[in-house]
Amino acid sequence: MKQALTTCLLLCFCRSLSAFTLARSDLSNNLDSGLKMSANHEHPFCSLPGDPSLILTTNVDLGDKKMEIMKACSKAIAAQTGKPESYIAVSIHDKADVIFGGSDEPTALGCVYSIGAISVESNGGLTNDITDLLEPFGVLENRIYINFFDMPRANVGWSRKTFAG
Repeated sequence: MKQALTTCLLLCFCRSLSAFTLARSDLSNNLDSGLKMSANHEHPFCSLPGDPSLILTTNVDLGDKKMEIMKACSKAIAAQTGKPESYIAVSIHDKADVIFGGSDEPTALGCVYSIGAISVESNGGLTNDITDLLEPFGVLENRIYINFFDMPRANVGWSRKTFAG
């Protein structure tokens, strides 16, 4: 299992390294010719696996639906970021002491961390998906904050090292 995972990571790294080299070459060519890099160019590290995680805190009781919501959040993160679900971590703390706007009415606060794949589109889509999951518990769309963090590879640890090495 460990060898298969190492092989998979090595293949992903090699594929991404060539994408990075091509992107770097494209950037150099564009700079040399006085052109800017297209907004459609995806950052080469977006295709690499790496810590898409969600930490969600809410003051509502999710009861026996909590694990179902966690799994739905995991699938939403995979769909919105394009990251493999096998690397996604979700932690939900329900029944927490949380206020929003000075009120203890149902609310939620979330943080999403990822190496790449943080963008207006994916952030908005994930915010919408999480809102849909929490609304049945009385959490209104205007009482949810989700912060998104694009993490440098050197600042994400996994499997005894960071994604930078």
